[in-house]
Amino acid sequence: MAQDFPVQRTCPFAPPAEYAKLRDEAPVVRAKLPRGEAWLVTRWAEARQVLSSPAISTATTTPGSPKPLMSPDPPTPEMLEELAGQRHGVFIDMDPPEHTRYRKLLIPEFSYRRIKEMQPGMQATADRLIDDMLAQGTQADLVEAFALPLPSLVICQLLGVPYSEREFFQNSTRRLLTAPDEVGQMAAVGELREFLSGLVAEAERAPGDDLLGRLVTARAVPHEDMVGMMFLLLVAGHETTANMLPLSVLSLVRHPDQLRQLLDDPGLWPGAVEELLRFHSIVDWAGFDRAATQDIEIGGRKLGAGDGIFVLGASANHDERVFPDPDRFDIHREARPHVAFGYGIHQCLGQNLARAELEIALRTLFERIPGLRVDAPDEELSFKYSATVFGVDALPVSW
Repeated sequence: MAQDFPVQRTCPFAPPAEYAKLRDEAPVVRAKLPRGEAWLVTRWAEARQVLSSPAISTATTTPGSPKPLMSPDPPTPEMLEELAGQRHGVFIDMDPPEHTRYRKLLIPEFSYRRIKEMQPGMQATADRLIDDMLAQGTQADLVEAFALPLPSLVICQLLGVPYSEREFFQNSTRRLLTAPDEVGQMAAVGELREFLSGLVAEAERAPGDDLLGRLVTARAVPHEDMVGMMFLLLVAGHETTANMLPLSVLSLVRHPDQLRQLLDDPGLWPGAVEELLRFHSIVDWAGFDRAATQDIEIGGRKLGAGDGIFVLGASANHDERVFPDPDRFDIHREARPHVAFGYGIHQCLGQNLARAELEIALRTLFERIPGLRVDAPDEELSFKYSATVFGVDALPVSW
């Protein structure tokens, strides 16, 4: 019997309980989507196989792509036309050689060296936000005061987006990721793309010393493609880190012994960040939709050309075959093989940036406010169980 999909989380510290049962059953299982069926990849080895196979397509236009089947209603001709326009430049949904062309343009901007150069600015931003928190008293909503503005400031500076516009794109991104249907998602995408089109046009008139300015100066891609690239980078570079930060704080506060070890030995922070990424796996299957372009065997199961696939990232990152006692949070675990950033040619371009932001933000927050407390039990917190990217709406803290 096919598993109904998607499956909603019910615990902030674990993937859906059904994932463990599916992993035990098989590495590849059948799923019932709102408008069709697809395969679910449940285990780590098979997840990496799918994410790196040239016989698997990431393009949503590939026959069998499961993403369009997630909406309960088929798209109208008008929606299909609008969707086609919104695909320009969104290279995460492209296959080589188109994907390769876009990615090569951006690799220098997200290299380890470039992110290293940005770290003093990230540190100054984190310190300034904490200064503001401390100046306001002894309580704050960590999401509003720290987790949202930090990645917003960083990505705005990197891309060349005026920070004065951060509230607009934060709200648009949130609507995009929480919209109950495709109509709402498309409206949020259209609104954000229109805003970005204006920024690209402005950069075309007077390019600045930032990523957008450099790409415009190089005449790398046409206007609409540039808008799509900025859209993808802005959403991916802001929303994921903004959700990871408060969840990470919550996990560390709930594990005071491990937090104390981090404060005593800052050299443990990089490993702790990897474990947090594995443990929470907030993206899960979003962005891991694929379709087979030829017959292929995965985990002993034969898939045919045109079969849709979802890789369950949260399940793969809790695969007992790779991560012993996977539901236990352990900063000393060798978590780096996780697939929180994907795997293969579509591996997250901004992973160096995300790692740096998380490490700087968490280390600075707990070093400067070592008595930080969460002022609500877990059951009273509002978690984003139905959102595409998991997180928490607010995190009341005091010190």
